[in-house]
Amino acid sequence: MRRMRGVGMVAVAVLAAGTMAGCSDSGSGGDAKAKPAASNETADTAAVPEETTPAYPATPEGDLDKQADQKGWAFDDSLYSSVSEFVQDICDSLPVSAKDSASRPQWLAGSGNLDGDGKPELEAGVPKLCPSWTKTVKAAVSGDYARWFTDGTYDVKAHPGKPDPSADKEEIAAGTYRTQGDLTGCYWERTSQGGSIIANQMATAASRITVTVRAGELFTVRECGTWKPVS
Repeated sequence: MRRMRGVGMVAVAVLAAGTMAGCSDSGSGGDAKAKPAASNETADTAAVPEETTPAYPATPEGDLDKQADQKGWAFDDSLYSSVSEFVQDICDSLPVSAKDSASRPQWLAGSGNLDGDGKPELEAGVPKLCPSWTKTVKAAVSGDYARWFTDGTYDVKAHPGKPDPSADKEEIAAGTYRTQGDLTGCYWERTSQGGSIIANQMATAASRITVTVRAGELFTVRECGTWKPVS
């Protein structure tokens, strides 16, 4: 009886120990699995960047930069920090750049600033930042503007095209042109396309010279200052 009782007690003790060990292992295993999951969740959350929306000031510059971003317009970021800065630079340049040798639309058309996204940027931005130059931008874009010129040989056309830096001769419109100043030593000539002289003059003492040229002619000028169309 004692032996059986003793065996029974050992069996109960072993069973109890196994049960406790099982509970302990189960709890320990659960905790071990939960900790990596929490760690992974933290790592994943930290890896997601926060999205930020650009803030545009309530100014004409801010409105333009917002429009530029929406349209995806590009600009030379080695020179400017924004589209509005590029447009403002053109606004500041228009009154002074090449003012003695080119009309304002002519300068803008030949400056390269209308290339690429420059054209829509200036069409949208100039009315916002310097509206007094809006007509100048429209004229430069259309190619319909007065052309001033200095020394060189020019191809006279009824309807000249836009400036082409690769062309042998720049085109000017048929009409009457005038130059003023100290014109001593000024030489001009009108010739046919084949080179036959139609009219010419060497000024020995003059302060104003006016010449009318016709479509199909070549007009050559040297040391005569700036020629401007007579309105």
